[in-house]
Parts: sequence; structure tokens; C-alpha cells
Amino acid sequence: MAARRKATTQTSRLAHRASGTTSAYRMVPEETPVAFSFAGTTHAVMMASPADFEDFALGFSLTEGIIADPQEMEAIEVEDHGAGIDIQIRLKDQANTRFEARRRRLAGPVGCGLCGIESIEEAMRSVDKVGASKLTLDADDITRSVKLLSKVQPLHSETGAVHAAGFYIPGKGIVMAREDVGRHNALDKLAGALAKAGINGASGAVVVTSRVSVEMVQKTAAIGSAFIMAVSAPTALAIRTADEAGMTLVALVRGDDFDVFTHPERVVLGVAQHVA
Repeated sequence: MAARRKATTQTSRLAHRASGTTSAYRMVPEETPVAFSFAGTTHAVMMASPADFEDFALGFSLTEGIIADPQEMEAIEVEDHGAGIDIQIRLKDQANTRFEARRRRLAGPVGCGLCGIESIEEAMRSVDKVGASKLTLDADDITRSVKLLSKVQPLHSETGAVHAAGFYIPGKGIVMAREDVGRHNALDKLAGALAKAGINGASGAVVVTSRVSVEMVQKTAAIGSAFIMAVSAPTALAIRTADEAGMTLVALVRGDDFDVFTHPERVVLGVAQHVA
């Protein structure tokens, strides 16, 4: 297991304000390269906050479709190499065979004109349907979830420079949250934490502090949640993907205001006001 790294560092700065300029200090978040290595071969490298490495490895493996269940993971070993973190992941036989076939397919021969097409298809993989979810939320749930998430972001409170992903269950609040300099990383870490805790993704809603891109929708679907709620706006592709997956996408949650972009039937509201 890697030695625990600091998540923040104090740095000096010149603070210019209307009243004048002074020398001051500020806490800033650390970020480091984190490599995911399967069977000794590096598969991906992310710039991430140096924390929650096992959650990150498990969540990344789940949301990227490398494993279908945490039980397919044999071992996770975190190695600190100074310049970065290497997470060595061993998969059980069937999952490893499946992953090796996938890696060979995507690597392809050098100069192959079809390799780019296969990589595009991998990026645009279909998402799991979540339409069978019985979960509904009202306006108070939606606005409360974002307010509660803001209270469980110690790194953001200290630095103002990291994202968070949380899991909201009606009547319980935010039951799990993870932070990272990368919005995708925070969601992967949340996915891993939920899987380790045995929390069913269909029981609640994913809440994020970022915009909603298609990858965020894909990862939320892999978690099994029928809701993704965000403080910022979604992309057009994210909206189309959420709609096709049967997912309710709520964005621009600011105070008591929010917009529902897909599958509004899960959101309990008052009488709708239609735009003429």
C-alpha cells in the first residue's frame, strides 16, 4: 500500500484586493499521475487527487466496463513511485480473459485504418437502461441534495478547486461522497465506495458539482442510478444519452432553481408551466 500523501499544500501568493496588495498564503490541492495497470500493463493514466486509491481503482474498473461486479476483482495494490501512483490490479480469470480480448481489439495493428473507428465505438458505448427504477424525488430532495453535498466537501472548503460526487438517498441525505481535482475521477471514486459498501445504485441519486458530459451519464448508468443531478449545465450528447438510457437528468441546480432535461416523470412537482 502506498504511503499516505498530502491532499493539499500551502503556497505563497500575492493577494491583490481593492484595498491593496499583500503577501499571503493559500491552500491548493495536490494532483498526481495515477496509473491503472492490469496484469502488469498500464491501461490508463489519470491526473487525480492522491486519495481514495482503492475506491478509484474499483470504481474505474466498474464504470469503464472492465468488470461487471466487485467480486471479479482479485487484488488491488497501490505503489508510490514518487513521480506518481501505480495501481496494480489483478482480475479473476474470466474477467481477465474478457479484458485481454478487449485490449487486443482496441490496440490493433499499427497503421490500421479501423482502429480509430473501434476507439470511437468504445467511447460511444451503449449505456445500461435504468428505466425500471421506482425512485422519485421532489423539488426539496433535489435542492437539498446539492446543499448537503456542499457540506461534505472538506477539500473544496479548504482550496476551492476540486469537484465532488455524492450519493443522495431520500430520507437519509448524502450517504457517500468523494472529491477529486477531476470530475470523472470523483465519480469513479464514488462508484468504488458505493460498491465496497454494498449500496445499491438504484436506491438513490448521483449528485455532482460539475457540468454533465456523456461520460458522467455513462458512469452514473454503470452505478445503476436513474438520477444524475448537477450544479452546471449538460451537453447535448449527455442529454440524448440520458434520455436513451431512461435516466432523469437534472442540471443547473442553483438555490431553489433547477432544470429537468430528461424523464421528468420521476420528479414530483407542482402544476407545470408550459412555454407558449
